[in-house]
Amino acid sequence: MSQVDKNSGETKAKILQATLDLIKSEGFESVTVRKIAADSGTNVALVNYYFGSKDRLINEALSLFLSSFQGTFDVLDDRATAPKQRLKQFLTSYVEVIQQYPELVSRIFALGGAVFTSQYEYGQFLRNIGFTKVQTILQEITGEENVEVLMMMIMQLFGAVFLPALLRSILATGSGIEVGSIDKQIDLLFARYFHEM
Repeated sequence: MSQVDKNSGETKAKILQATLDLIKSEGFESVTVRKIAADSGTNVALVNYYFGSKDRLINEALSLFLSSFQGTFDVLDDRATAPKQRLKQFLTSYVEVIQQYPELVSRIFALGGAVFTSQYEYGQFLRNIGFTKVQTILQEITGEENVEVLMMMIMQLFGAVFLPALLRSILATGSGIEVGSIDKQIDLLFARYFHEM
């Protein structure tokens, strides 16, 4: 890789990170190319050169962020580890990604109908690969074969583990409620949810 390519990659990475940080702190609606350029230590012309438009830049930044979730599913393939342990490792890894940018994840969910290309791509990944992996591990643990029941179980697990991660800062500052560590939450959930397995 030439020095020019390396510098180009580093500059793009700085711009993408600045975009994610601005979305996290100010919301999608407040992000401007000028703010991104200032926060990334670049200029407007350079941002436009690499990304062409603010929408394309935001899509690429969100794509980068959402791709970090995709890697968390890989642990589910490790057959050398017991199924419940793999599921716990997956849930823990997924929450760790959420906890890096809880406000950003909340904002992505809150947009609902405003679907970005990156959200569509991640939705396709979940449908085609992610949920299939979680469904398979739930079948291993429970013996359940009904696809509809397995999908409901996935939604219940995701809600029980990921919602507290998203609400952690709100609950702690607004109500003084401590949510507890992710390990304790998952252990309690598994003890109740898989108590017969």
